[in-house]
Amino acid sequence: MRLLLLIAMLFAGAVTSFAQGLDKEGAIDTIVGSDVTTGEEAATKDEGRIIAAIENASQAAATVRRKFSLDRVEIVFIPDLNDEDTDVEAKLLEYKPQITELRESIQGSAMFYHAVDSRSVMLTDVIALEFDDQNGVTIFVRGKKPETE
Repeated sequence: MRLLLLIAMLFAGAVTSFAQGLDKEGAIDTIVGSDVTTGEEAATKDEGRIIAAIENASQAAATVRRKFSLDRVEIVFIPDLNDEDTDVEAKLLEYKPQITELRESIQGSAMFYHAVDSRSVMLTDVIALEFDDQNGVTIFVRGKKPETE
């Protein structure tokens, strides 16, 4: 009985320490493996790149599930995606199931989830990911960059 109580207390302490650890400065960067940078650009500026990333959503979802480290994470906010007449919006509708799969993969990955969560990004606002050859990723997000950064 005492052994069971001791194990329960140790487990509770470990869970509490882990939960508090995410609030410590640098904890998110440690989980992600690199600094998370943010930027903002108009959809029309890089429309082809964004569309290509949307079309690659299923492959990106598979890559998210396989990745265990990243050297660079950039979150790009796209504030002008509310115009339903754009090619980007049309692609978002066309690839909706694949984008849902991508968001589920992000949610299942501590590294990717904490990267977006650390910048107050809702998973429902993630529209695409683009991986590069240097172990980096650009995460495209619907909306404006938060002013608190």
